[in-house]
Amino acid sequence: MKITAARVIVCCPGRNFVTLKVETDEGLTGLGDATLNGRELAVASYLADHVIPCLVGRDAHQIEDIWQYLYRGAYWRRGPVTMSAIAAVDTALWDLKAKAAGLPLYQLLGGKSRAAVMVYGHANGRDIEETCDAVAAYMGEGYRAIRAQSGIPGLEKVYGIGRGTTFYEPAEKGLPPETTWSTEKYLDYAPKLFEALRTRFGFEPHLLHDVHHRLTPIEAGRLGKSLEPYRLFWIEDPTPAENQEAFRLIRQHTVTPLAVGEVFNTIYDCKDLIQNQLVDYIRATVVHAGGVSHLRKIAALAELYQVRTGSHGATDLSPVCMGAALHFDISVPNFGVQEYMRHTPETDAVFPHAYSFDRGYLYPGDTPGHGVEIDETLAAKYPYDPAYLPVARLEDGTLWNW
Repeated sequence: MKITAARVIVCCPGRNFVTLKVETDEGLTGLGDATLNGRELAVASYLADHVIPCLVGRDAHQIEDIWQYLYRGAYWRRGPVTMSAIAAVDTALWDLKAKAAGLPLYQLLGGKSRAAVMVYGHANGRDIEETCDAVAAYMGEGYRAIRAQSGIPGLEKVYGIGRGTTFYEPAEKGLPPETTWSTEKYLDYAPKLFEALRTRFGFEPHLLHDVHHRLTPIEAGRLGKSLEPYRLFWIEDPTPAENQEAFRLIRQHTVTPLAVGEVFNTIYDCKDLIQNQLVDYIRATVVHAGGVSHLRKIAALAELYQVRTGSHGATDLSPVCMGAALHFDISVPNFGVQEYMRHTPETDAVFPHAYSFDRGYLYPGDTPGHGVEIDETLAAKYPYDPAYLPVARLEDGTLWNW
């Protein structure tokens, strides 16, 4: 099965997505997600100008060899642009191989390790009461795991608190907006949120919380310790992970489980944290960590150290990525949970998919491949529209962002 052509499709049905479509001499096509939030066109150019010319004529079945060729052959390795481009190719090739076999992708990955994929939703509000009501709404839909975030008194706008309920997009149109952040106010307020949640709902729901990389290691240790009575499923990205030794300090001060990795690109970003058992969940994604092939290697390493997966699943991962992720999730033995931010109806229309949600679980479906396609005619009605995540400054003006 030879690759005859490939092209990049950029569209914005509510937010920007970059999709790679690979064509073959057998008439089969495969899709891969290449979306990199706020830097979408960099990946589109990398694919169109540097990767696609190297693909034409190659055997689409040689997934591992093509992965190694794109990774090692470029000389300049790793990084989010390169790895998102490689991920798009890898995902598209797995889609093709599964379609050629007439099987859902998970069957090529060893079959199911579970019946369904537990997902968590995003409950947030302007204050504690509103967040509690949002958690109640998610529980009413059958969610067993819920991420809870709340606005903070004295801060006008807090990242992670969306403008809607079920659907919201963190990126904002135009140049990056700037917001104000106070670690002191946050550390005082966050425990009150989870005290209220446990008082109202007890310990049945899994509660998660995202720190968005905004604490120093000792501050993260303090937060984790203060949240221990409320038995969180995890705290996510408590501190920037460039200095991985920082997680050793956090571990010394709290037994609250730690999750990290949505900005990781390769196994080399993960290996020390995993091997030293400094995290409990690794959140690397199909699209940003080199595709299905490379994410399987990360999961295999994590399995040795009883670290589970908890892949990122925000709206900047297209349904193509979510479809592939669900086949990965249902197959790996050390799966933990999958983030699930629902896409808008416009996005779902552009990307018709086989996966489905029911009572807190996602099901990948049994369509051959990863089960997601693209309506190119509809996608063309939504041209690229620049948007960026906000940048945070401390109250004295110091730049403080992940």
